[in-house]
Amino acid sequence: MSEASEMADQTLISWADMTFNPWVGCTRVSPACDGCYAAHLMETRMGRVKWGGPGVGSGTRERTSAANWRKPIAWNKKAAADGRRPFVFCSSLADVFDNEVPADWRFNLFTLIEATPNLVWLLLTKRPQNIVKMVKAVGFMPRNIAFGTTIEDRERAKKNLASLVVAAGLRPLFLFASCEPLLGDLGDLSPWMTGDPHTQRLLEGERFEHGIKIGADGWAKLPAVGWWITGGETDQGSHKARPTHPDWFRNIRDQALAHGLAYHHKQNGEWIPRGPESMGYPIIEGVPRVRLTELGENGSDLAATGTNHIWMQRAGKKLSGRLLDGIEHNGFPAVA
Repeated sequence: MSEASEMADQTLISWADMTFNPWVGCTRVSPACDGCYAAHLMETRMGRVKWGGPGVGSGTRERTSAANWRKPIAWNKKAAADGRRPFVFCSSLADVFDNEVPADWRFNLFTLIEATPNLVWLLLTKRPQNIVKMVKAVGFMPRNIAFGTTIEDRERAKKNLASLVVAAGLRPLFLFASCEPLLGDLGDLSPWMTGDPHTQRLLEGERFEHGIKIGADGWAKLPAVGWWITGGETDQGSHKARPTHPDWFRNIRDQALAHGLAYHHKQNGEWIPRGPESMGYPIIEGVPRVRLTELGENGSDLAATGTNHIWMQRAGKKLSGRLLDGIEHNGFPAVA
């Protein structure tokens, strides 16, 4: 595999400026992993590593080249000269907080991050429960890291966001949530968006619990997840994309904007609503359609009791685009 394939000076991912992969390989751990593009690329198409998952073990990991590891040094130098701080998505083909990764690889990565202070490193993980203990094992925490977690449904929202805010005790630049592929409505997200101490239990005294500061007033200082990214699913080999109800996107968008937070809609995926055209949803004939409710596709027991149905059409990623109700959302968090 070429170094250009391992990472790139620029990326097509709309919420990052560059991608960097210190290693490749991972293990499937949630429904969002069902259509993993990294697994399809690295295992199915290139045969470079074996992807782990239920019934097949942990898989394999392979560290990328020394030349690849030198690239961020050049990015950092250019960023200093340009007076800007580009966003680097770290590990699009792996997970920094993967249990199977050798500890010294993570130490080497954090050393590189600390040596590139003009870059904003986005560490997105499906294993936020590992962040604190693995950073402690590294022994230091670079100040130019932002922690994020993937959330595809309510179960992951409840579990992953609770672990993510605990990592705020490490003092990252900000916290973010990538709701892609979004496979269900996430409901009320305000406890994670407000940073309001009154959403937490009253406690006495000033101290730290599980990495979260307890203020002098006795309230836990819950940090806000300051950046929300949404996206639909795309086809990956034999795995065909599942449709996302536009109301699931709208729910996150409306709550984030109401709380004054950055919102970024990456893509609609393979599916979009069948009209109205005035909202940027064309009507395409001759493509597959499904009746989707807020609970799921037609044909499922849940969908039979759902309301607010909408006809979705399989338009393909290119035609589906990035518009949500005719608007392109490109929000980014402010970084000094």
